[in-house]
Amino acid sequence: MNNLLIMMLTLISGLLVVYHHLGYPLILRWVQKCKKNHVVNSHNRHYTPTNTDYELPTITIVIPAYNEQRWIADKIRNLSILDYPITRLNVIIVCDGCSDETVAIAARTIEENECQHLDIEIRDVKKNRGKVAVINDVMRDIESELVVLSDVSALVSVDALLIAAEHFKDPSIGVLNGHYRLLNPGSTGEAAYWQYQSHIKASEAALGSTLGAHGAFYLFRRSLFQPLAPDTINDDFILPMEIVAAGYRAEYVNSINALELETANDVQDHQRRRRIAAGNCQQLLRLKRLLLPNYGGVAFALASGKALRVLMPFLMIIAFIGSLLLSPEYPLFTFLTTFQLIVYLLASWHLLFRPKRANRLIEILAYIVGGHTAGLVGTLRYLFGLERGRWKRV
Repeated sequence: MNNLLIMMLTLISGLLVVYHHLGYPLILRWVQKCKKNHVVNSHNRHYTPTNTDYELPTITIVIPAYNEQRWIADKIRNLSILDYPITRLNVIIVCDGCSDETVAIAARTIEENECQHLDIEIRDVKKNRGKVAVINDVMRDIESELVVLSDVSALVSVDALLIAAEHFKDPSIGVLNGHYRLLNPGSTGEAAYWQYQSHIKASEAALGSTLGAHGAFYLFRRSLFQPLAPDTINDDFILPMEIVAAGYRAEYVNSINALELETANDVQDHQRRRRIAAGNCQQLLRLKRLLLPNYGGVAFALASGKALRVLMPFLMIIAFIGSLLLSPEYPLFTFLTTFQLIVYLLASWHLLFRPKRANRLIEILAYIVGGHTAGLVGTLRYLFGLERGRWKRV
C-alpha cells in the first residue's frame, strides 16, 4: 500500500513536470496556430504632425528610478525620439531616494536640444519607499487615457506608442504588452528563456489574455487602475491581472519592442529569479479567483503556467525521491532515477564550474534547474515571511 501511494505521487509529480515544460507549451503553440492573427499597423506619421493627431489617446509614461545613473540619459534620449504627438504625451520620472547621480544626470539630459520638446517632469523623492509606493502615488496625479510603465534600462521602439494607440481602439483591451529583448544576454540559457517567454506570452493571448506583463514596458487604461497593496512583490503581474480579472484582455504585440540594456551576472540573476519566485507565490494566493472555470482560457493558462511554476520545485523533489525509493524494486523507476541524476548532475556541473565552451542543451538545462532552485528558495522565503515588497537594485 505504501509503495502504491509513493508510486502514484511520483508518477503524478513527474507527469506534471513534463506537462509544464513540454505539454503546456505545445498546447499553446497549437492554439496560436489555430487562431488567426489580426495584424494592427501604426499610423504612417513619420514624425510629421497630422490633422488626426488629436484623435490619438493621451499617454503618460511613468518611469520609477532608483540609482539608475548609468542608463537614465539613454532612457530620456530614447523617449525624445518616440514618434507621437508632443501635445498628447507627457513623462514623469520618479527618482525614489536615489543616492547616486540619477537626478543630476536626468536634469542635464532634459536640457539637451533633442530632448527639450518633451513634456517631462522629474520628481526627486528624498526617501526611498519602493516601486509600489511610487506607482500608487504618481497614479493619483495622472489624468491621461493611457499609462505606460517602463524600466529605465529598457529602450523602446520609436513607433511603439502609435501601434499601442491603434490596439487600444478595441475597448476590450485593458493592458498591452510589448516584446522583451535582451541586448546582451548573460548566457545562452537566459537568451533561450526569454525567447521562450515571448512565445508563451504571444500564445497566452490566443487563449484570451497574456498573464501579467514585463516591467520593461507595458501600457494600461488609466481608468482601470486599482492601487496596489504596499507589500506587492511582482507589481507588473498583479496590476495587469487585476485588470484582466475585471473583464478586460491583456494583449501581446510582437511589433512593440523593449530592449534591455543591462546585463545581470549570475549572482544578480539568481537574486532576481528568487524574488520573482516569491512574487509568483504571492500573486497566486492573491489572484486565486482567476483559477475559477468562468475565466476560461485565463484560468487554464494560470494553472498550467504560473501555478505549476510555483509548485514545480516541490514536484521535482517528490519525483526524484519517489523514483529513488522505488528503484530497487521497479526497473522503470531505476531508469527514471538515473535519468534525473544525469540531468541534475550535468546542470550542477555547469552551474558550479561555468565552462567557457559548453553544449547549448546543457546550458539551457542548467538555466532551468538554476531557476527552479531559485524558485524553491524564493517560495520558502515568502511562505516564512522573509521576502518583503520593497524593491532592491538588482
